[in-house]
Parts: sequence; C-alpha cells; structure tokens
Amino acid sequence: MSRASLSTGNEPRSSLFRSAWLASVGTGVSRISGLIREQVMAYFFGAGMATDAFVVAFRIPNLLRDLFAEGALSSSFVPVFKDKLVQETKEDAFRLANTVLTAMIVVIGFVTLLGIAATPMIVYLTAHGYTEDAVKFALTVNLTRIMWFFLPLVSLSALIMGMLNSFDRYGIPALSPAMFNIGSIASVFALYSYFDMPIYTLAIGVLVGGIGQIVVQIPSLREIGFRFRFRLALWDEGLQKMLRLFGPMMIGLSASRINILVSTLLVSFLAEGSISYLNYAFRLMHFPLGVFAVALGTVALPRASEQVSRKDMEGLGKTVSEALTLNFLLIVPSAVALALLAPQLIQMIYRYGAFTTVDADNTALALLHYSYGIIGAGAVRVLAPAYYALGDAKWPMFMSIGSVALNIFLYYPLMKVWDFAGLAAATSIASLANFGLLLYFLPFRGVVVPYRDLWLKFIRILAASAIAFGGASLIPLDRMGLPEGIVGRLALALVPLLLGIVVYIAMCKIFKVKEIAVLKDVMWRRKKTLT
Repeated sequence: MSRASLSTGNEPRSSLFRSAWLASVGTGVSRISGLIREQVMAYFFGAGMATDAFVVAFRIPNLLRDLFAEGALSSSFVPVFKDKLVQETKEDAFRLANTVLTAMIVVIGFVTLLGIAATPMIVYLTAHGYTEDAVKFALTVNLTRIMWFFLPLVSLSALIMGMLNSFDRYGIPALSPAMFNIGSIASVFALYSYFDMPIYTLAIGVLVGGIGQIVVQIPSLREIGFRFRFRLALWDEGLQKMLRLFGPMMIGLSASRINILVSTLLVSFLAEGSISYLNYAFRLMHFPLGVFAVALGTVALPRASEQVSRKDMEGLGKTVSEALTLNFLLIVPSAVALALLAPQLIQMIYRYGAFTTVDADNTALALLHYSYGIIGAGAVRVLAPAYYALGDAKWPMFMSIGSVALNIFLYYPLMKVWDFAGLAAATSIASLANFGLLLYFLPFRGVVVPYRDLWLKFIRILAASAIAFGGASLIPLDRMGLPEGIVGRLALALVPLLLGIVVYIAMCKIFKVKEIAVLKDVMWRRKKTLT
C-alpha cells in the first residue's frame, strides 16, 4: 500500500461525518445487542443479590479493560501505528504491531494470573459491604475469577480494532462488540437450566463473547496483510514512543477508575439492588454515547494522528470543530430525551420478568441523573484524541485527575440528597467539568478552537432539543386508554420519542443548524452503500 493511499488530507468536509456514520452504524448494532443483553439479564435475574454480585465481579476486570484495552493501550497505540503508516511503510507498522502484541500478551497474562490469585482481597477492599453476607461475598469472588480471563481477550480485540481503524476500516471493528453481547445472551439461554446459581451463565457468556470479538475481526486483519509473529523487543523505538504516551494516559484513566472503585465501595453499603439500578441506568445511558460519541472518537483519533504527522494544524482544528459539532448534534438531544422520558424508557426496556415496578422507578431516577453527564462524556471522547494525536497525554491526565477529585468530593453531599442516584449525579457533574477543561486548554497546544461558533451551535441544538422532547413528553398518552402490557409500554415510550426526533430535526432547520443537512446527506449516501 502506498503512502498516498493512506492520505486523508484532501478529503471533503463531510468525510468525517461519513466515517463517523459508518462507525455509528456498526456501533449501533452492537449497542442494540447490548441493550438486549441487559434486558435478558433484567428478565432472568432482576435487581437483587445475584445481579449485584455479577455487576461488582464484572466491574473489577472491566476497569483494567478500560486501561489496557479501549483506553490507554488503544489510544497510545493508534497514533504511533498511524505515524508508521504515513511516514514509513506498512511493514514497519506491522513490525510495531507484533512488538506491541507480544508485550501485551506477556504483561496482561501476568496481570490476569495475579488478579485471579488476589481476587478475595480485591473484592474485600472494593465491595466491603458484601462481607456482611458470606454467600454474596463468595459468589462475587467466584464470578470475578471466571471473568478475569476476559481481560486478555478484550485487550487483543481492542488492538486489532485500532489497526483496522488506522486502515480506515470501521464497520467490522464497530460490529465486533455485538459478538460479545450475542455470546452473553446465548450462554444464558443455553446454560440457564444447568446451574443451581444461573448467574454463572452470565460470567461464562462474558468469555464466550470475548472470543467472538476477536474471531469476527480476523478476516479483516488478514485482508490488510497482517500476520502475527512473536517479537519480544522491549527497546523498540516505536514501543518506547507508545509507552511514553501510555504512562500518562494510564495514570489519567486510573484516576477515573479509582473513582468507580470508590463508588462501588460506597454503594455496597446501600440497600440491596442499588448497584443494579445504577448499572442498568448506566448501560442505557451508554447506548447513545456508544453509538455516537465512541464512533466519533474512533474516527477522530486516526484522522487527527495523520494530520499531526503531516503537520496540518489547520486541518486538525477543523477535525476537532466538526467532530464536536456532530457530537452536540447527536448527544445533546439524546441527553434531553433520556432525562425527560426516563420512566417510559425504563418501563419499555426492562419491566419484564423478575424486574419489578420498584426496580423500574429506581433505575429511572438513576438514569435521570446520568443523562446530562453524557454531554460531557461524549465531548471528552472527541477532545482527548486531539491531545493524544499531538503526543500530549499529560494534559488529559491532569484534567482527568481533577474531575475525579471533584466527583469523589461530590459523592457524600449528593448521596445525602438522592441516595444511590447521587452517585450518578456526581459522575455527570465531573464529566461536564472534564469536558470544559479539555476544551479550554486545547488552544494552548496550538489548536484553533472557534469557541463562539461552537457555543452558538450548542445553544441552538440545546434549545431545539428542549422544545422537541419537552413538548413530546407532555402528551397525555397515559389518559388515552392504551392497552396494558408491552403494547402500552411501547406506545408510551416510542410515540413521544419518535415525535421528538421529528420536531428536533425541524427545529434545527428553523434555528439554522446547518450540520443537520450534512448529516442527512451522509446518512442517505451510506444507506445506499450499505444496502
């Protein structure tokens, strides 16, 4: 492959939108399957002792997955790998990939074995409230030990995803998490009746899904010409450059992971089901965040890395501005819809089987306080790659540490007001603060940020969202004699949601948000290419 074929420098303005749309389609499928996975979990297990144990057990290796896989490892690998593709040759880039893969297998393999041995102590420290119930504590330990093996699987998957993204292949990598969800769902249905404690089927499903994430990407990996070769070269220049980025990134992400561990510890002392309410709400909140913001960040990092390699700072500024605008266009209405329609959405998605009305009400409260935080979380997904592409992981690290400190500081007073939902509120406020800091300091790295233009667009989009979904939420559907059961729940949630979307698009046109037309054109073009 020639270097010219990797160029994105002269692509049209809507190219970021097109790439993000393609990634969003794949991620959307994955998130829908993830939502189904959560529905299966709610239906079979509800919100009680077993689900609380599973959530804590999965959270422990999952925190390290955020560090080693989709967090610091992937974000530090892509800029260096992309630079090799642009400045050197594909063979040099693949040599780096083999070096990183080898080092990852050794290090993460050791971490996994160490984690399995230390699991009782880890659970004791992170969910101390569970020690009051010996059965719950033992179940959490056993589930955690099983799911430690998910860490090397997802780390390998994330590195493959970063390689494919660097070759502008977004569809299959974005779809790969769907295999994780399918594996989890299939395991519950296939194995539920074979266990005295069926919650173990979810843990097994995590491993089955982790293997599926890797397998589905292997054909694409072979198409770009990569073949794995064991290469232990700790002093490799590319690996060292990556590690210089990885260190500050890991410290920054570790701060936020400490925050999650603190929240897990606190909620372990609250009423049974509290951590399950937060988990179900968090997963639903991550649906729009994953479909839109993660896709944008996935596309933005390779693109920004190439622009930095070509010293195209003007292009980098445009990429950041376009990505932020698209983020606002999609994430802000999602946040408003989740906040205003939380009870209806929870009833529609989770209120079946073992999931009670009380569970639904408590989950809706948690979702309300998570909703406004996705605006900040989505923007961080877009802004952080700009810093990483510039080879600067220290500023995001400092800002992450500051936002985590704010989060932990807010836990106690907000828990006094909203109990378990106070944890969600603290997370949301800290997320918005992190976004503000990243945006404010970006010009100090030489990136021109059109603040006035961005804030005007944000205000217009927020106003359009509030009018659209505020009006839709006031429709008295519950007084219209809707049938009981699933049909009534679907109508109560989907009618205002769909109406809100239509009105939102109309209000964006009235408020002259021009990007809505660009997005529409891109969606129609991609629809044709996908069908």
